[in-house]
Formats: sequence, structure tokens, C-alpha cells
Amino acid sequence: MTRKCPPPVPESGFPLSGSVLAEAAVVFAVVLSIHAVVWDRYSWCAVALAVQAFYVQYKWDRLLQQGNAVFQFRMSANSGLLPASMVMPLFGLVMKERCQTAGNPYFERFGVVVAATGMAVALFSSVLALGITRPVPTNTCAISGLAGGIIIYIMKHSLSVGEVIEVLEVLLIFVYLNMILLYLLPRCFTPGEALLVLGGISFVLNQLIKRSLTESQGDPVDFFLLVVVVGMVLMGVFFSTLFVFMDSGTWASSIFFHLMTCVLGLGVVLPWLHWLIRRNPLLWLIQFLFYTETRIYLLAYWSLLATMACLVVLYQNAKRSSSESKKHRAPTITRKYFHFIVVATYIPGIVLDRLLLYVAATVCLAVFIFLEYVRYFRIRPLGHTLRSLLSLFLDERDSGPLILTHIYLLLGMSLPIWLIPRPCAQKDSLGGARALVPYAGVLAVGVGDTVASIFGSTMGEIRWPGTKKTFEGTMTSIFAQIISVALILIFDTGVDLNYSYAWILGSISTVSLLEAYTTQIDNLLLPLYLLILLMA
Repeated sequence: MTRKCPPPVPESGFPLSGSVLAEAAVVFAVVLSIHAVVWDRYSWCAVALAVQAFYVQYKWDRLLQQGNAVFQFRMSANSGLLPASMVMPLFGLVMKERCQTAGNPYFERFGVVVAATGMAVALFSSVLALGITRPVPTNTCAISGLAGGIIIYIMKHSLSVGEVIEVLEVLLIFVYLNMILLYLLPRCFTPGEALLVLGGISFVLNQLIKRSLTESQGDPVDFFLLVVVVGMVLMGVFFSTLFVFMDSGTWASSIFFHLMTCVLGLGVVLPWLHWLIRRNPLLWLIQFLFYTETRIYLLAYWSLLATMACLVVLYQNAKRSSSESKKHRAPTITRKYFHFIVVATYIPGIVLDRLLLYVAATVCLAVFIFLEYVRYFRIRPLGHTLRSLLSLFLDERDSGPLILTHIYLLLGMSLPIWLIPRPCAQKDSLGGARALVPYAGVLAVGVGDTVASIFGSTMGEIRWPGTKKTFEGTMTSIFAQIISVALILIFDTGVDLNYSYAWILGSISTVSLLEAYTTQIDNLLLPLYLLILLMA
């Protein structure tokens, strides 16, 4: 029997793949579109960053193929450095433009800091890849050095000393989080996903520390999100370190886990939140949730939907128990039931009470992460049960020790609600495509990705080159999102598109093409790109 040898890897990098090139073309189309709208020195930096990330991405791909990366990354995808590198810089640029239009100088400068931080984190990831590549890629190093020099020079003359320190603080936190979390969680991320997720966590942690030290005033809703995210991450790091020395599956360890969770929650998280909002956090939360009759009805409705989601999980596991195959997995259509449920959850919240949706999504994120800790550490009495229930809904992207698909789905739907500064989102600045910004997650993930997956897997025949995605799935996805926009116009009277239909159609089509070609977590990546395009 003859053995087929893998294609040789040229010294210049990983062999060019049609799907990777198509993904890069879509990302460059987004970058150039934002550059054409903004057209300032920061957008030129974004273009330079995209060029160098395109070249460095193939170095990361080669490191992954040869197994020479520093940490263990998810192997069923390419590195994804280019699409991940551009999210924070582009979002910072469009935030700056939007807040400038709304006349808010504070958040205008905040957008510049976000863009500079995203560029710094992306450049660090590029330097890391180039530093461990052998032989040293001379041409790519020259391109990265030139692009990095341009970015550093422009940012040096654009940022104040305090803003430069803030960017460096986030970069330092990012470096430490990479060393800790990528070691503790092997095969959970690609390099691009790690850049996106850990970069976001680093920025949130830095913002929380900054606001805690300066005693800045702000909306309790914003502080609630910051404290919950940081608290859950620190809790995970603490228990991961602790259970290196203990067997987490025993009753003694499980009782200790629950006791320490109460200690951390009541002794650290709640006092921290109390310090920031100057009120009792529990009383504030109860008063907030039941402030109006509409909120009570929404909470009852969401509880009903949550019960339906639990029943779907139990029903599918009952089918698996009756199946002869022990490796029975839920089909794609069954997994998309949850997309329909979250669409039914988010649309009434966006239309009727976005602040309530903001807080409810934060609470739901904390619950999801806590249950994942219980499952991962096999904490009694629910640990083994959760392992059995959730294993039915695994796909090829859950190759590491954590199951993150449902958390990514929640993040993708919630980020358009969480990320937009409310002072820059007044009704007088919500005209045109920007009026659809809160619906970016619903359109990209809840409708677009769901329809593309269902129709592509059932009726698709013409495949996009180099991928498993189909032309029919992409076209039906675009059509379904256009129909959804029309329905939003009917039911949400606050949406006024101001004849910006061409930009909306182009944005939806571009993100749908990205869904067809990307191998990254689309639940997280697609809403962010649609959010960026709609904000522009």
C-alpha cells in the first residue's frame, strides 16, 4: 500500500487555500469599506494592520500544521488571525465616528483607545508567531515591522500619556491571560479566537480596575456587566489552579466548591459591585428587574422559553437513551432550535426594554459559565448529569475540555446590546443602518446562520470552493435576513432606515459570505462584523 505524503510546505508559509483567501478577501472588503467611511489616520492604521495580519496568518497556520505552536490550539480550523485582529480596531473606529456625530467627546476618545488597544494586541500576536517560526520569515518580518512602525508612530502622536498607559496595561493583562488560560484550556481556541476572547476579557478587566481606583460614577447596569465578567473569569482561574492539587469529583471537593463560590460571590463580587454603584447590589437588582409591569411580563415569558429549551435537551437525551448508538449526536436542525429560542427571546427585549435585556443577558452569562464550571470539574450533584446532557449537542468545534458553543451563542446575541455606549445611541443618531445595530446578533446568528445551516444541509448542492458550505444556504440566509429587516421595520416603530437599503444589503451579504468561508466560531465573529458595518 502506498502512503500519500502531505503537500510540501514552502518556506514562505502555509500553502495558500482558496477558502482562506476568500475569507481574507471578505475581511479586506470590510476594512476598506470602513476606511472609505472614516478616512483618517486611524483607518490607515487599520489597513496597514490588515496587510501585516494577512501575511502573519500563514505563519500561524504553518505553526499549527507542524505542531510548533507554544500552546495547544483547536486544530479543526485555520489560525483565523486576520478576521480576529480587525474586530477591535474596526469597532473602535466606528465607535469614534458615531460618538463624534453624537457630540460625546469622552466616548469619542474611548473609541480611539479601543482601536489602539486592538492594534497593540494584534501586533503582539503577530510578533509571537514570527518569533517562534523557523526559519525566520524575513519578508513577513519586514512587512510586519513596517506596518507596526507606522501604527506605533501614528498612535504615539495621537494618544495622551494616560491613554498610552491604558493601552499598555491591557496588553500586559492580555499577555498574562494568554499564558494562564491557554495552558489551562488546551484546544479550546484557535489563535484568532484566543486573541478575540482574551483581548476582550483583558480590556474589561482593565476598565473595571480603572473605574474602581478612580471612583468614577456611571450607570449601575454597566458596572454590573464588568463585575460579573471579571468575577466569573477569576473564579474559573481560582478553581482550575485549586483542582490541580485536588480531585474535583469527590463530595468533599464539591462541597468545598460550593462554599468557596458563596465566599467569592458574597465576599468579593458583591462588595466590589457595592463599592462601584454605592448601593446594595441585591436590592438594586430586584428593584431593577421588577420596576415595571412590562418587565414582569418579559421575565415570565423568558422563563417559559428557558423551560422549553430545557425540555428540548431532555427530549433529545431521551431519544439518545432509546437509540442503539452510544455516539448519537443531535442533528444540525435540532441544534438550531436554540437559535430560534434566542431569537424569540431577544426581539421582544430589544423592542420593549433593552436595559432589562442587557441585565438579563448578563445574569444568563453568569449562569452559563457557572454551570460549565460544574460540568467541567464534575461537581456533584449536577456535574456528571450536565456532562451527559450537553455531550449530545457537541460539534467539531468543541474539541477542548470546555463546551463553549452555547456561551458563544449568548455572546453573539448580546454583544450588540452590551457594546454600544448608550450616550452615543440616542434616537437622533440612530437613523439609517445604525438603527439596526441592536439587531446585529439576531440577524447574523439568530436568522442568517440558522437559515444557512438548515437549508444548506438539507437542500444545498453547489458548494463554495474549498468549504462545506453551499451557495443555496448563503442565498437563503441573505434573503431571510432581508425579510427579517422588513419585519423589524413593521414591528419596531423606532427604526428608521432613511433609505440606506444598499448599505444594509451589502453588509448582510458581506457577513453571509464570511459565514460561508470562515472556520472560526461564527456565533461570535459574524455579529461583530455585522455590528461594525451597520455602525459605520
